[in-house]
Amino acid sequence: MKTFRTLAAACAVSLLALSAVQSHAQPAQAGKDSTTAAPDYVPQTGQAGKDVVWVPTQDALVQRMLDMAKVTKEDKLVDLGSGDGRTVIAAAKRGISARGIEYNPDLVTLSQRNAEAEGVTERARFERGDIFETDFSEATVVTLFLLPELNVRLRPTLLDMKPGTRVVSNTFTMDEWTPDETAVLAENCVNFCRAHFWVVPAKVAGTWRLGDGELNLKQTFQMLEGTLTRGGKALPITEARMRGSEISFVAEGRRYTGNVSDGRMSGRSEGTGQAQDWQATRSAS
Repeated sequence: MKTFRTLAAACAVSLLALSAVQSHAQPAQAGKDSTTAAPDYVPQTGQAGKDVVWVPTQDALVQRMLDMAKVTKEDKLVDLGSGDGRTVIAAAKRGISARGIEYNPDLVTLSQRNAEAEGVTERARFERGDIFETDFSEATVVTLFLLPELNVRLRPTLLDMKPGTRVVSNTFTMDEWTPDETAVLAENCVNFCRAHFWVVPAKVAGTWRLGDGELNLKQTFQMLEGTLTRGGKALPITEARMRGSEISFVAEGRRYTGNVSDGRMSGRSEGTGQAQDWQATRSAS
């Protein structure tokens, strides 16, 4: 469990330089176990938390994170460790149904007040809960600002979500799960100005029957490797990866692109000669 000093060292910045009042951490509850915060309650940057210290995310980065996820009104966003509710409220202002999970009951009440002040209570809701024990499987977009070891602890849950679910993290990565995209704010941001974006990949490792051939896949998060075997000859595939339920790879000089659903793949292949449709079915174990 990292302390305030550890986090500051890890980030190579002074948390005391930040003065905003929004967090994607999971602060410990302040004061009594109550869901009613004092009217003048204001969280303090760097205050001790359950798993990490309370650290704000700046508004400019909140907006960039939402842009990276390409949120639409059809999305359901969940913010893990929602602090004063800033990301949830920003999403709600875009017409998105958004939910914040926050451990500190005072911050939950503060978030509700802020949502009411912004006129978005119909789309923004907040609950007190532990992010490691609360079900958020309905989300199509997940936002968070947690330390790397907490991200890694959440990673199995995120990877079990529906393929195509988008995940955006302020500053910290998912260890060896390489981001699909990273953005750095050059303006209107002082510290913690980096965001990482992932798309939860479909799980495709195994053997697939592709026409008169056999496609064998090994998977490391969104990255794939393997072979396409035809006529007893196994050829390596290249440039192979997943993006949600979308698969792409190159084999025998042709580029295959397609979608994965319910044990089937289908798409188009292009290369020398005419483009062709292709299908593959997962072989029984």
